[in-house]
Amino acid sequence: MYKKFVMQMFLCNMIFLSGWFCVKEVQLSKLSATPAFKTSLSEGYVTPKVDRFFGIPKRAASGQRIVDYSVIEKEYKYDLAAGDYEALLKIVQAEAGNEDEMGKMLVAGVVMNRVNSRRFPNTVTDVVLQQKGGVYQFSPVAIGTYQKTKPSQETIDAVEKVLKGEDYTEGALYFVSRKSADPERMRWFDNSLTKLFEHGGHEFFTNP
Repeated sequence: MYKKFVMQMFLCNMIFLSGWFCVKEVQLSKLSATPAFKTSLSEGYVTPKVDRFFGIPKRAASGQRIVDYSVIEKEYKYDLAAGDYEALLKIVQAEAGNEDEMGKMLVAGVVMNRVNSRRFPNTVTDVVLQQKGGVYQFSPVAIGTYQKTKPSQETIDAVEKVLKGEDYTEGALYFVSRKSADPERMRWFDNSLTKLFEHGGHEFFTNP
């Protein structure tokens, strides 16, 4: 009887141990299947903001190179030869040396409008030195101040803006200072052309 009881206890212990080992084996299997590192996104994650300039990212990175689009220099609309560039500076200085920057830009713009017009020569130098009936188109050329003038930095800056495409001329092909113009010549402006606007000491005209 005692031996039978011992055998039953032994069998019970064996069954219990067997079950315990099975449970541990399952737990170990689950543990081995778990990734060593777990990455999660926190709820406070914020998408980085992109600094933009008129809808375009200000900075674009490619490798180690960074380009700031807001400071890229504007390209030139007009590519002038050295002689034409000098002629444009000198006529603007001679005609509008006492004008503000806009006044200088308007004179430069009229010269460039003439270069682009079929009514006039196609280079700046030829436009500035053009004669009709033996009369120069620009009075500073006729009286000699054009040849002697030296462009100021303000004139250079104004001309540069025009060459890069800034245009406020409204298509003007002519300008005149009424107070210093010959009365007969002024009548031709009034009767033959269409007045566009005034700025500083000049009135600006175009063909009708």
